[in-house]
Order: sequence, then structure tokens, then C-alpha cells
Amino acid sequence: MDATVSTIGKFKDQQITLKGWVATKRGSGKVQFLELRDGTGTIQCVIGKKDVSEAEFAVADKLTLEAAVEVKGKVVEDARSPIGFELHTNALKLVGASAEYPIQKKEHGDAFLMDHRHLWLRSRRQHAILRIRHTIVKAVRDYFDENDFVLVDSPILTSNACEGTTTLFETPYFERKAYLSQSGQLYQEAAALAFRKSYCFGPVFRAEKSKTRRHLNEFWMVEPEVAFIELEGVMDLAEDFLCSVVERVLNKHEKDLTQILERDLTHLKNVKKPFHRLSYTDAVKRIEELEKTVTDPEVKAHMKITWGDDFGSAHETELTKQFDRPLMVHGYPAQVKAFYMKHDPANPKIARCVDVLAPEGYGEIIGGGQREDNLEVLEQSIADHQLPKAAFQWFLDLRRYGSVPHGGFGLGIERTVAWICGLHHVRETIPFARTLDRLEP
Repeated sequence: MDATVSTIGKFKDQQITLKGWVATKRGSGKVQFLELRDGTGTIQCVIGKKDVSEAEFAVADKLTLEAAVEVKGKVVEDARSPIGFELHTNALKLVGASAEYPIQKKEHGDAFLMDHRHLWLRSRRQHAILRIRHTIVKAVRDYFDENDFVLVDSPILTSNACEGTTTLFETPYFERKAYLSQSGQLYQEAAALAFRKSYCFGPVFRAEKSKTRRHLNEFWMVEPEVAFIELEGVMDLAEDFLCSVVERVLNKHEKDLTQILERDLTHLKNVKKPFHRLSYTDAVKRIEELEKTVTDPEVKAHMKITWGDDFGSAHETELTKQFDRPLMVHGYPAQVKAFYMKHDPANPKIARCVDVLAPEGYGEIIGGGQREDNLEVLEQSIADHQLPKAAFQWFLDLRRYGSVPHGGFGLGIERTVAWICGLHHVRETIPFARTLDRLEP
């Protein structure tokens, strides 16, 4: 087995070879201390002038930040080391020189760091965030795979909108127009009626001209869909699923969260069932009361709300600050939800839907609910939303041939990463962010 920094403890007192990049370097005329990162972690390599050749020590003396090197030496236990070991080097080879590295220890602005995102990924903080993202993605897949869901990929190119028609990216498709998908949910309804429980996991695209800290124009969503389920079952599923994901991250990344990201874990450790559940109507009343207590004029201006309004970022932020764990708000006005959402038979003005809002002001991370399973009602909803009926004939077929109560939800990976990692902006949660003003790197 090849040695890596992450497995260094298995090689105590052994001679090994490590390949990586120079994270930091300091030293004198007799010894150089090289911090080597190999993609799995960072280790200090001690390079004494008497332990390597004159030529090798000269190379070590001139190494610059992010130069690629190969080092050989003995793994020595050292209690002062963050990982408990260091490498006493006896051979060094320069693999790839590095020019003056643009990202230094000094403070850099957000725009500069995003311009150099391809290099910023190498930083300790970004390593932690993206490794946590990896764990979240794996936890998501494991949860559904272990609970009898079938992965059914939804297409990215579609002929129609599934939500607002103004938030579509249009693209030529031979002699027709196509759109980048806003959601894989419509196709998951077909999958759920075939497999009972299905999910898709992939990128979606929203052409919203928004510059808020919660928005990206390309992001990743997991969207489970279940046949023979109603709103209450969807809420239970979302609750159990989210608890499972957070538990996995805490078990694996507590040190990354606290030591690197300086994350207070109080609220994360409280993500346990049951979640708080609040009707939209009661949530509006709470927001109206909160608005009276807000002193910041800018926040106060965005807190105004009347029944029938959708929640904005300020509403979600101030509302979730009142709770110690995720909040489930259900029963939004049907007029602010997608055309396929089932209306409450007892009050057709209300949709059988739910949003899960993360605590600490992070807001919506899950949106979902029960779907309309009645053919005539769905046809009327398509007409009311002025959507092209011809593009939805396949979708209407699902109500013609064995329609059943069904529902599901979508969880945004980037918003979830931002919440769990305690990040201010979602742009750090994805390797290469696509926003209103950024299409590269």
C-alpha cells in the first residue's frame, strides 16, 4: 500500500515516499521545515543539511509555495504535530516548479479568490468544505439506497418548464427549443409510479437574476418521489432523511467543523426528531410579531408580509433564529407554489406542501409536498399557469393510468453544505460556482 498523509500512522518508524505540494516552508542554513500536502492531509517534513545531498538541500532551500515534490524519509512520532507524526527526510526531488503563487497568507477579497477558484481549492479551508460536501453526497445516496429507493436519472434537457417560465435557460435543440432543467421532479413522478420509490441526483439550472448569498444558477439537487404517500408521510421522510445526513457528517467531520471552519455545533447536534412544525398561517403571524422587534431598517423593510406572500430571505432568516433545530412550514398559499402541487381539499387556497428551514438563519434547504393526482384538476392548473398543455401530455398520462396519492421533495446540496459548514455564502459550497456574474473559471 502506498503511503499517504492520511494513513501515515500505519508506517511508524518506516521508510516511505510521499508525493505532494509545498503548503508552507521555513528554515535556516542547516535545516528546512517543509509542510507537504498530498491531497489527503498535511505533514511536516524535516530536511537536515546533513541528511540529504548538497544538491537536494539546495533544491529544498529554493522551494516555493505549491511546488510539486517527492520526498523520502522515516515516519517519526511527534506529539507536537497536529497529526502526531512528521517525516525525517533523506531524499527530495523537485517534480514541478511553481512560479510566484497568487494566493498568499494575507487577506484576499472574495472576488480575487473566486477568480482564482481553481487554485483556492488547494487551501485547508476549501479542502474541509469539499470533503464535507463529499460526505453529504454519500450520506444522501446511502440513505435512499438503503431504504429501497431506485435511482432513476431525470433528463437535463427538457421541452417545458416545471416551475416559473421566467427562470429557464433556453438552448437550441435541432429545429426546436429546449431548456436546461429546473428540477428532475416531474420525471420522478413517472419513476415513482413505476418503482414506488425513486430518486434522482444531479445538476439543475435556474435563470434567476439573483445576487443573494443563497442563490446559484447551477446547483445540485436530490429529489426523492414516493407513490402511495401524502403530505404527512413526505414530512416524516424529510425529517428522518435530514437527521441521517447530519449525523453522518458529525460522526466523520467534527474536527474539520470545529478546528478548521470554527463551526459552533450546538444546533447541528440538536438536529433530532421531532422537528418543529408550523403552518404557513401561524408562521406569518410570527413574522409579523418579529417585524415589530427588528431595529435594523434594511432588515425591517424586507420583513413586511401579508398572508399570500411567499417568504423571502429575511423572513426565513429571522423566523429560523427562533428555533433550535430545523423548522417545517407547511400549507403555503397555492398561488405561490408550482402548478403540480395538490390543493388542500378542505381549503383549495392552500397547497399540501412543506418547506424545511434550517436553523441559525440559513432558511430553506428542502421544498416538497404532495402532488396533484386528479387529472381534471391538474389540467385546469396547467391552464391557469398558462403552460403549453401539449408539452405535458406525458405528465397527464400519469393521472390517466393508475393515478395514486404521491409526493416527494427536493434538497439543495449547496444550501445544505452552507448550513452544516456554517458558511455565509453558497459560492464556497461547490467546486466552481456559476452565478449571475460568473461563468469562469
